[in-house]
This record gives sequence, structure tokens and C-alpha cells, in this order.
Amino acid sequence: MGEDLGHHGDAEVRDAAIRHDFAVNVRVPEPPRWLRDRLTAGIETLAAYPDPREATEAVAERHGRTPDEVLLTSGAAEAFVLLARVLTPRRALVVHPQFTEPEAALRAAGHPVERHILTGDFTLDPARVPAEPDLVMIGNPTNPTSVLHPAAAIERLHSKGRTIVVDEAFMDAIPGETETLAGHPGVVVIRSLTKTWGLAGLRIGYVLGPAPLIRALKAAQPLWSVSTLGLIAAQATTEPEALAEAEALAKQADQDRDHLLARLAELPGLTVPAVSRAPFVLVRASNAAELRAGLRAEGIAVRRGDTFPGLGPGWLRLAVRDRTATDLLIDRWQQLTATPWSGPG
Repeated sequence: MGEDLGHHGDAEVRDAAIRHDFAVNVRVPEPPRWLRDRLTAGIETLAAYPDPREATEAVAERHGRTPDEVLLTSGAAEAFVLLARVLTPRRALVVHPQFTEPEAALRAAGHPVERHILTGDFTLDPARVPAEPDLVMIGNPTNPTSVLHPAAAIERLHSKGRTIVVDEAFMDAIPGETETLAGHPGVVVIRSLTKTWGLAGLRIGYVLGPAPLIRALKAAQPLWSVSTLGLIAAQATTEPEALAEAEALAKQADQDRDHLLARLAELPGLTVPAVSRAPFVLVRASNAAELRAGLRAEGIAVRRGDTFPGLGPGWLRLAVRDRTATDLLIDRWQQLTATPWSGPG
């Protein structure tokens, strides 16, 4: 258990010399103008305490749930912490490689955590997941592998007395959200508005789940945990125009990812083992650490993979960007491959 579970992509770009960010999975550099305008207008209401009712109803309607099956949270991270504090699993299992915060939150709350490590192309075989754990956490699509698991495969993990938690932080980056379980009455789903809408600094997400669990999570949540501006964002991004824009962004991300994959195929000594469906790609390179350091020297940040359980120093995660940015990345990568980087100075 030697991985740094607290390491996240933002740590890769905390350097003024970084000019090109392929480490952080936020899709856009800033929220769209219409959303910024809504947030700006909301500043006038900040004297009042936040009232989550309208935003909760909007999120519930978006997913075909009732309001008592929705809890708005200060980002997906708070949702993981609340679940870890409220749930009392006899045996908790996290399917890896995946986002490290679910396991970190469980451990911080005092729960021992078992791991089920996916290998090869990182696809889920429900029959190989141990039957004994009464809490199973999995990402879909999974960060960092970019694998989109079939909803039916995750549903097969469901059994009497077992809680299934699915991190769908990137599901709105999948055209049609084809494998979502957001409407499943017996599955707990966590969503984030960070990735598609450029809202990492605003901290807004939500939990969908059975009403008794949502009540327990709400009781454990600090008062006014979600700000007024977060509530405005949650409501605004459920509107039909916003959902249509998110769908268009997801389709564009598919095209941009295909271009990245095509360019990656030009690089020697590199493999992409998984069928990539999310707005990031996991790659394996024989000299990953040297490449990452060499790219940093060129002002380019990529995400190290060795902090994800089940991976190691030979892995890197690359965020999908537009074609111009991708071509710059690959051109610099090819130069480093042709003339290996020997370190500073």
C-alpha cells in the first residue's frame, strides 16, 4: 500500500514553467460564457444562506429520481468522505486502478480496504470480483484507465446486503451517457460538474441513491456545505440547452481522443492497452519517468501513473486536448525519443 493516494493531477501543474497541461482532466480552461454570466449574477444573492431545494429538484428531474434521492455536495470528494463516514461495511472493496479518493476516504474513516485489481485491458469481469465484500466502489468510465464498463456488468455486482458505489464523474463526457446507472434505484452514483464545465474551483457534485441513505448522508453533511454559486451551477447545467452543449462537447472529445490515439501510435516503445472512451488516455512507456521529466522541461505536464494502485512507474495518463495541443505534445515527445533527455543542465 505504498502509493501516494493523495496525489492528484493538479500537483503536476503547480509550476509557473508549465504552459501546456495534459495532467488535469478538466476539459475546458474556463466555464462557458453563459455559465459565467449566471454565476456573476448570483453574486448579488450571496447575503442569503444557500437554499438547495430548486437545484436538488432540477438534478432529480435530470436523472429521473425524486428529490429525496439526491444530495448536492461540495464536489465528488465530499461525497466520498460522507459515504465513508456514514456506511459501516464489514468488508469494503475498491476496484482498481481508479480514482484514489474513494479508498483514501474509507481509510481515513477507519475502514480496512480490500483491492480488486484489473489487469490486461482493465475490463471488469463481475464473476472475478469477490462475493464477500458488502461495499464495492468502482469508477465508470474509470480514471485513469479510460475504460467504460457496461452498465450490465456493474449491475451484476449487485446483491442483497451489498452497496455498490459508482463514480460517474466522467459519464457526461460519454456521448449519450450510454452506460450510466444514475437512474438505478439500488445503486449509489456520484457525479461531478468539474470536468465538463471547468468548475474545479467551485466544488459542486452530487450523490444519487436510495432515500434512506441520502437522509443519512445529509445528516452527516456540514450545514450549507454547497455554496449559492455551486447551487446555481448545478441547476443551470441541468437545463436542456446545457445538456445539449455537454453532448456536443462529449462528441468533440471523442474526435479529439481519436486524433490523440492516432498520433500516439506513431511513438515507439509506447502502448495503449485499454479501449479508451473517456477524455483521457492511459499509456505505458518503457521510459515513462524520463519522458515525464523531459516533457516538464519543455513546459508540458502529464500525469504520473504510479500513484494509482495496480499501476507502476511505467504508466502515464494524458488528458485529451484539441488537435493543435496534441500535435505539440507528440512533436515534443518524438524529439525526446530521438534524443533522450539527460536531465537539467
